[in-house]
Amino acid sequence: MKKESLELIRGSGNVYRDFDVPDADVRQLKAILAAEIIKALDKMGLSVRKAQSMTGIDAGDFSRVRNADFRRISIERLMAMINGLGSRVPSHLSPSKSPS
Repeated sequence: MKKESLELIRGSGNVYRDFDVPDADVRQLKAILAAEIIKALDKMGLSVRKAQSMTGIDAGDFSRVRNADFRRISIERLMAMINGLGSRVPSHLSPSKSPS
């Protein structure tokens, strides 16, 4: 069997941007926030119904997060879910480099 030479390509850290998906940064942020929500649900052993009673946020929203369906969930809603679960997500923003 002949070995093929493979080229190593470093990603940007945002898979959506690497594949030229529209709204890549928004999608990446939603994925990060959703991962934090899932982590909190798992850590506390909460079902989506228990999370609803704890936070007042619809169980369907928690179910959509678990299923990675973010089309109808805003960043603000995801942040409300995280805060309702008693979690905090540190954030760091940096300006993008403008083209010269």
